[in-house]
Amino acid sequence: MENKTLNAISKQILDASIAVHKEMGPGLLESVYEYCLIKEFEFRKINAQRQVQLPLYYKGELLSKEFKIDILVENEIVLELKTVDFILPVHEAQIISYLKLANKKLGFLINFNEALLKDGFYRFVNNF
Repeated sequence: MENKTLNAISKQILDASIAVHKEMGPGLLESVYEYCLIKEFEFRKINAQRQVQLPLYYKGELLSKEFKIDILVENEIVLELKTVDFILPVHEAQIISYLKLANKKLGFLINFNEALLKDGFYRFVNNF
């Protein structure tokens, strides 16, 4: 997918996330925002899947453990949702690892536990 297309979808992700945050407010469980965001994407005709399993390989061997991406948008953009007081370096490392493991270019770390969602919306790239 072209970078221009990814950037256009990114705007829709931000708009959808703001819509969910305005409707629900901060302070709820991460899973609530996940379900609401999936519904918002449906309203906007954006393809998104929740809890996408990502197999774990170590030195070429498939292990019996997998990671789960909170939301995968258009099979290209990884969303990691949080409802925490502060975004920590470990949260940033998590989204970066998911991008590398899934071989995706673009991801967003979204913390819904903010008064203004724009203060909890972080963009990450992997060979973008």
